[in-house]
Amino acid sequence: MNVVAEMMLTDPAPLAIWMTLLLLAALSVAALAGVDGVRDPHLVLIDAVPFLRRWRAERARRGQDAAHAVRYAEELTVAAERAARVADRWREHSRHSEQNAATAWQEWQDAAQRLTVVRAASAFPMPAARTPAEYADRERFLHRTIVAAAGRGDLPATAPAEALAGHGGWNPWLHPVEQEFAVQRATVAHRRRLHQRAVMAEKAARHDAQLARTTRDSLRREAAVAVARAAAVRHLTPRVRPRRVRFVAPVSFAALRGLGV
Repeated sequence: MNVVAEMMLTDPAPLAIWMTLLLLAALSVAALAGVDGVRDPHLVLIDAVPFLRRWRAERARRGQDAAHAVRYAEELTVAAERAARVADRWREHSRHSEQNAATAWQEWQDAAQRLTVVRAASAFPMPAARTPAEYADRERFLHRTIVAAAGRGDLPATAPAEALAGHGGWNPWLHPVEQEFAVQRATVAHRRRLHQRAVMAEKAARHDAQLARTTRDSLRREAAVAVARAAAVRHLTPRVRPRRVRFVAPVSFAALRGLGV
């Protein structure tokens, strides 16, 4: 055994020093071979060991999955809140549609009652118009009655124009009582149609409100599950290092004047 080997066995400090120097030299050479190593020397050691490389890749993958889960939970939360607002608006619309249907039904019934009264008065035969002046009076009465009924919503808005044009089955030769009966009968038919439309609108609004509630509840459940999953993996998301803000010293007015500004 030579002197160097004996010294290594008796005093291990020189051996440790030599091994450290060799390791540092190898790391320096590897670091100079890659840009990443120059920026972060500890990456050289990680890349040099296959197990650590796989561990680093797995950690990056889990971090990406965690970030995706967090974003998905946030998007579902926003969608659930938006669906809740939409459901509230549809519920309000359904309530208004229900009130409109109830109002249309009551107006239809009131018109039917008035028709009953007018029918009793028009049960007796009325004399026909005998002079042009009497015919003109009956024609004006019919137009005034139709315009008033259309203004109340008892007749369609097109009824006055149809009466002036001689359309719609309006007869200006009838006695005012018979004309009132004809207007009231048309009012009942118009109010019945309005009620039917209101009922159809109510059914459609109720269906849409139910669909909006179902969508809201489904999104809320999905958002709750996604938020729970995101909370479990949030610690795996990659942390973004805050950017360093360079401090710029304020420039005095004297310095600006010295620069000729």
